[in-house]
Amino acid sequence: MSDQRVCAVIPAAGSGTRLGLGIPKIMLEIADGVTVWHLLHRRLSPWVEHVHVVVSPAGEIPFRRLAAEEIERGAVSVSVQARPTGMGDAIFGAVAHWEGYDRILVVWGDQVNLSPATVRQVVRACHDGLTLPLVPMPAPYVEYELDGPALVRVRMSREGDDCRPGGLSDVGVFCLGTDGLAEAWAGYLLDAAPGAATGEVNFLPFLPYLSQVRGRPVTVVPVTDPSEARGVNTPDDLDFARQAFQRCPD
Repeated sequence: MSDQRVCAVIPAAGSGTRLGLGIPKIMLEIADGVTVWHLLHRRLSPWVEHVHVVVSPAGEIPFRRLAAEEIERGAVSVSVQARPTGMGDAIFGAVAHWEGYDRILVVWGDQVNLSPATVRQVVRACHDGLTLPLVPMPAPYVEYELDGPALVRVRMSREGDDCRPGGLSDVGVFCLGTDGLAEAWAGYLLDAAPGAATGEVNFLPFLPYLSQVRGRPVTVVPVTDPSEARGVNTPDDLDFARQAFQRCPD
């Protein structure tokens, strides 16, 4: 592990409405007794000093039960996002839990297909700027537009943007230096426009702001397997994750 202190931050306050299962996606069972949380923690814990999870009010008690052992020994902490107002609000609402670390490794709470190798490579490459693992996708849901070392734009189909075939997608992982990060978010909020479809102030457009306005250097970590970009949003996604785990229960 790097000599820099890294805290993983997992926004997991979503209710998984499209799955219709009534539990937070981070608590979904992938195999008998193995949840999304167990797999994420297994992949993150060798490379980060601490894991902080942001949950919904309804998800707090069930998640605390699920992660009781890790919470008891101080390896994991939990906070609550009172209202579902976006990933940025979840991350920066928990600033008191991660501001004492050098880096944060933001990981979406349903990123069950994330590989241990990607986590290792991103943490090793992480610096004061912004480190992004990106993978080419035939039909990306989110697309990152780069111009040399600068991140120009993030296109989001959920907000009505047209993503280009073969474009670069994230895998739900972002490593950022914490020095001045909360201040940069506050500056971004001054002019940030709500998403056209969701009405939320999204986290992803904050990343081009960090690159272009704040001058943070961007490091891209190439990922070759597009399945790593697949979260758990639909029953098909959940079936895919379960079958992948059966083939390779890492």
